[in-house]
Amino acid sequence: MENTVTRPANAPAPAETAPYVIEMRNITKEFPGIIANDNITLQLRRGEIHALLGENGAGKSTLMSVLFGLYQPEKGEIYKDGKKVVINNPNDANALGIGMVHQHFKLVDVFSVLDNIILGIEPNTLGFLRKKEARKRVMELSESYGLNVDPDALVEDITVGMQQRTEILKMLYRNNEILIFDEPTAVLTPQEITELMHIMKGLAAEGKSILFISHKLNEIMEVADRCTVLRKGKYVGTVNVADVTKEQLSAMMVGRNVKFAVDKDPAKPGEVMLDIEHLTVKSRLHKKNAVNDVSLQVRAGEIVCIAGIDGNGQSEFVAALTGLEKAEPGSKIVLDGADVTKKTIRYKNTHGMSHIPEDRHKHGLVLDYSLEENIVLQRYFEPDFQKAGFIRFDKVREYADGLIEKFDVRSGQGAVTPARSMSGGNQQKTIIARELDRPHKLLVAVQPTRGLDVGAIEFIHEQIVATRDAGSAVLLISLELDEVMNLSDRILVMYEGEIVGEFDPKTTTVEELGLYMAGAKRQTKQEGGSEHA
Repeated sequence: MENTVTRPANAPAPAETAPYVIEMRNITKEFPGIIANDNITLQLRRGEIHALLGENGAGKSTLMSVLFGLYQPEKGEIYKDGKKVVINNPNDANALGIGMVHQHFKLVDVFSVLDNIILGIEPNTLGFLRKKEARKRVMELSESYGLNVDPDALVEDITVGMQQRTEILKMLYRNNEILIFDEPTAVLTPQEITELMHIMKGLAAEGKSILFISHKLNEIMEVADRCTVLRKGKYVGTVNVADVTKEQLSAMMVGRNVKFAVDKDPAKPGEVMLDIEHLTVKSRLHKKNAVNDVSLQVRAGEIVCIAGIDGNGQSEFVAALTGLEKAEPGSKIVLDGADVTKKTIRYKNTHGMSHIPEDRHKHGLVLDYSLEENIVLQRYFEPDFQKAGFIRFDKVREYADGLIEKFDVRSGQGAVTPARSMSGGNQQKTIIARELDRPHKLLVAVQPTRGLDVGAIEFIHEQIVATRDAGSAVLLISLELDEVMNLSDRILVMYEGEIVGEFDPKTTTVEELGLYMAGAKRQTKQEGGSEHA
């Protein structure tokens, strides 16, 4: 989508005549064992979209958390419109017109979407809530920005993508003029991302100023005016996006050239490793089934990807497959020849199923455990890690240190770092290290590169291909069409809980997949393969 919005604020101007709407000067923020921000200066102009780019753990989210009042810096000052300000907490930030959509959502699970959006600024008369008025405004914003949400749904029952939209609406509802987006597209579909880019350009044209954290270079090239790059907590430089290439930005970010295509040999499918017959899962939200009579096979030595727009049954499908959700009678899941439909999660884990979950906080990690404890979560009872019922902590430490080095997991205190204190990308790398390293016949990978930088994505894709080539079956669930096309040997499209098409990535196109993902086309059962209905 071409950017036709003009922004006079992009022209360089002396600070004394046109002060930056936000200026963070010489910010230093330290955590135990690590300097997350080391003397960083960031300048945001009014009406611009300013991208913040860096590897996982480079300090991007920390810097934005300082601006939003979640952290207090050890050194440095913040100026708004040329005047020094002190931001002690998010309420101070909101009072200054600063809003933030966090990478890990700040939502109350047991509240409705509407209650989360208006939380803290509920309209009331004499202490009585005026929810009707709030609902009307939320629905107007939702329609205006294409962020379709169900205001009455409980947050714990909606998809990750819908939670993302709730966060964005929360910020728009507060009329913030400085908008911080921390990885806002990580869980959105290509169509939703295009729409969000359009929304961001429109907001900037209205005079709002946007700070946009992203690992996705295509999005930065598409929407940002300027880009500030951080590496290992230090400032690398600020560039006009129009003056640089994607390759130059990636080299600034990771300090080396990065390959954007996945190198892999043709698949050599072997025996059927996963055989699913008539899998049906009830929906918690609707009377219709979330997953409706799905049958599929994945063979050893191949990567099969389920593509689709978020909320079309992928989450429920994976939950039933891995044991987090109950499948309906008549469903059958066979792993390496054994019926595991009613087996426990541990049974599946110890009999060859590895699972990289969609939500790393809810299902991937125990956040208050250390890095090493999370790494052995599914193996602590094995002879290598325990003796006579006592955990052999020296062996756990040795194993964890090896994985931390192999997968480049960056943490302030090494193996004893609390998982909660790590960056989102390094939390993700911890889960991937744990799941890929333990013995497995089937890898179920849901959004495996969500929130990872280009260097880490390159490495993880190589690891997944190596898993395939070692003879494991891989079932990939991804919303990233680039990832789907690059990594898959076969593609299945899921729409409204059903498989509506099967494709060969070498002979199909993103546009063709998009039609099936949106429900505009569907293959008949007789066609299958790469035939198009």
